Amino acid sequence: MVKKHGLLLIRILVGIGILSTIGFYTLVETAMWGGSPGRNMASDETGLPAEWDPESGKNIKWTAQLGSQTYGNPVIIGGKIFVGTNNQAVRNPKLKGDRGVVMVFRESDGKFLWQSAHTKLASGRVNDWPQQGICSSPFVEGDRLYYVSNRAEVICADTEGFYDNENDGPYVDEENKSKIDEDIIWRYDMIDELDTFPHNLATCSPLVVGDLVFVVTANGVDETHINVPSPEAPSFIALNKNTGELVWENASPGENILHGQWSNPSYSVIDGTAQIIFPGGDGWVYAFVPETGKLLWKFDCNPKESVWELGGSGTRNNIISTPVIWNNKVYIGVGQDPEHGESSGHWYAIDATKRGDITESGKVWHRGNEDFNRTMSTAAIHDGLMYIADLSGFVYCWDANTGEEYWKYDAFAAIWGSPYYADGKVYIGDEDGDVAVLKAGKEMELLAEINMDNAVYTTPVAKNGVLYITNRSKLFATALQK
Repeated sequence: MVKKHGLLLIRILVGIGILSTIGFYTLVETAMWGGSPGRNMASDETGLPAEWDPESGKNIKWTAQLGSQTYGNPVIIGGKIFVGTNNQAVRNPKLKGDRGVVMVFRESDGKFLWQSAHTKLASGRVNDWPQQGICSSPFVEGDRLYYVSNRAEVICADTEGFYDNENDGPYVDEENKSKIDEDIIWRYDMIDELDTFPHNLATCSPLVVGDLVFVVTANGVDETHINVPSPEAPSFIALNKNTGELVWENASPGENILHGQWSNPSYSVIDGTAQIIFPGGDGWVYAFVPETGKLLWKFDCNPKESVWELGGSGTRNNIISTPVIWNNKVYIGVGQDPEHGESSGHWYAIDATKRGDITESGKVWHRGNEDFNRTMSTAAIHDGLMYIADLSGFVYCWDANTGEEYWKYDAFAAIWGSPYYADGKVYIGDEDGDVAVLKAGKEMELLAEINMDNAVYTTPVAKNGVLYITNRSKLFATALQK
């Protein structure tokens, strides 16, 4: 982990132009949802278990108590694990009640270190659904932690919290400065500053590129599910990571927002051009110049004849999946709030070297209607094979270049999370609490199926030879026993 004086030197070098601010990744250790800015759910970790048993303890290194509902995915860096949950496992007796929480644990043994704990918005479930906690998976860079709170705030915090007995932020009157509390550096309130109207919850997992933090604002419809109260409020923003100041904004989805906006941005240099990819609440995916917000291209992820209907009974869908960038292509699928049920969906491979409206010209391949359903999942691509799941509980292996299907696995339960490739295996959890371990490759083989006691809505992730899995209320560290 880079020390604070080292980070200060790097920031000075960036400020005077010796280091560029875009594409600056290698000097400071980072961790994020998807493992890399392209958000590909594939890892080069090895030595991971193909089976474990929570009851007997086989291949279970440790477990840690979370809240009662957990949708945030673990992020592991610098000897710590950061994960979003709710406040049903109260850590600070002064901070009771329904709150959005990020818990921080020690990587080696699962010891609880510190937490954030944000009160709920007074407006209630239309903006901040009860007991959902924090669904944002943090971005961590050096000693800085970036996430979106349940209150639709972009938060920059010290990774040490007050656990190091130091107040590194400007908030000298912080209410809670015990050893287990959060040390906030800056916060940006998207409701106050931008007049956004998050539908149900703000959930974006931010992405930091150079000196910019990119966020989907969650702007959406009101309780009628018809009106967009703030159509001119931005859906996509870029903030200065050091100060929290707004750099640029974009409101392209505008009054065409279908429901909510719960996805995440991706980034890559594609055919020599840096691109920040934003999934929009209107069912389009957009690519921008990261520094300025200038539009590069856009792609409609629904057929031209599709129609949105109240309650999700129509044929037009949202984007909840996170775009994955691989081999100059963007991979993205459409779906809806799981309360809207199952129906036909679509999955696209998009040529991201094109410009303008590339809905027709940029389509490399497409699957949908009879052979793919609504999805909330994000793709894992390895060795030219793509693994993806749909809400109906099917896991697919497709050729990433052509879309040809090699196999399909039925989990017999709804899937909210994403397939995760590592160590020659594909890990996927489901609503029944089962984690399937599948052999990676063109031939489908189920290696194991392990029940985690209750629903697994998140995505497994590996680091330093350990596979981390959360069910609704616990974080499990699984590793081969020596």
